[in-house]
Amino acid sequence: MSGPCKDAFKEMKSCLITSESVTEGHPDKLCDQISDAILDAMLEKDPYARVACETAVTLGMVIVLGEISCNCYVDIPDVVKQVIKDAGYTNPEYGYDYRTVGVIVSLKKQSSDIDMGVSQSLEKKGGQQEDELSKTGAGDQGMMVGYAHNVTPEFMPLSISLAHKLCRRLALVRKEGIVPYLRPDGKSQVTIEYCYGKPKRVARVVIAAQHDPGINHAAIENDLIKQVIREAIPADLLDSSSEFFINSTGQFVIGGPVSDTGFTGRKIIVDSYGSAAHHGGGAFSGKDPTKVDRSAAYMSRYIAKNIVAAGIADRIEIRVAYTIGKAHPLSLSVETFHTGKIADEAILGLINEHFDLRPEAIIRTLNLRRPIYRQTAAYGHFGREDLDLPWEKTDRVAALRASAGL
Repeated sequence: MSGPCKDAFKEMKSCLITSESVTEGHPDKLCDQISDAILDAMLEKDPYARVACETAVTLGMVIVLGEISCNCYVDIPDVVKQVIKDAGYTNPEYGYDYRTVGVIVSLKKQSSDIDMGVSQSLEKKGGQQEDELSKTGAGDQGMMVGYAHNVTPEFMPLSISLAHKLCRRLALVRKEGIVPYLRPDGKSQVTIEYCYGKPKRVARVVIAAQHDPGINHAAIENDLIKQVIREAIPADLLDSSSEFFINSTGQFVIGGPVSDTGFTGRKIIVDSYGSAAHHGGGAFSGKDPTKVDRSAAYMSRYIAKNIVAAGIADRIEIRVAYTIGKAHPLSLSVETFHTGKIADEAILGLINEHFDLRPEAIIRTLNLRRPIYRQTAAYGHFGREDLDLPWEKTDRVAALRASAGL
């Protein structure tokens, strides 16, 4: 299944791969967190709530819109303002303050046409339901991707792993006053040089960090190289030719929703694997687990990570597709980039033997009808060793190795 480009990646002496991340104060990430905080608030009171929540932020305003059906009440403006406060917009001088921001809510019930497909799958309507796990149809059509690579302890591409660590460190030094003049908005970008398919060194690092006015650019460069870059990136990955770009325009005072309008779902590559792997067609945040954009992407990551952790492949990409209302996926394929210890067809057999990709089965396997989503809405949904996420567990390794004969 591997194409010539993927073969060439392993054979190239030098290849550059770049990924980015953003802090929780970035306007798009602020929207993801608001949407997922609303989802969590709904699921806490009604685990079967149907939620498709979108958020937009701009100067002085938040707009919450979408389709929600639930048996509970949530004070959405309070949820919104708490997220904005937690992200660090607590000072009127920033131009955006949780105490004064206006919140507009425009929500309606989930379409009855969609509900017919989710609540009663095509299998159930056609009398082909094998068991309870076939009762729930996929909440939409689409393609989902899961990925894992054994180049990092968390089985993630090194570029996205380091980009997230930089942004988390950028937020930490702001919150703890280590670099006291920083403001909530920020971004990172990391370029890794690969040698014959393996990460060799960090070639370039980009940091954009919002700051108070009147701060000398040289001071910002010195502080962020010392307190952020060299703290987040292992020294053995940096060398004398590694390049650092800090606030390349010279200053970054105006930021957050004051400078850029934000929307839910505009950082989907940040949410997943950077540019090292494909991404499916949809975003994750603000969607309850009947939406396979989210749940099947989590399940695909779970499968990929367990296969790589089992030593069945060094690197794998799982691809799955659905149609609305049908429980069983329309397609399932794998790409091992010529790193598999057994044939790709045999790996597909293992997946079908050990994993169930019907939406209801995914929800039950990963226990997804609970409020666990806001914590994923910044710094990535995958490879999060700081969180106890069910799709990051490697509890299928022994069974997979036994079935593979390893």
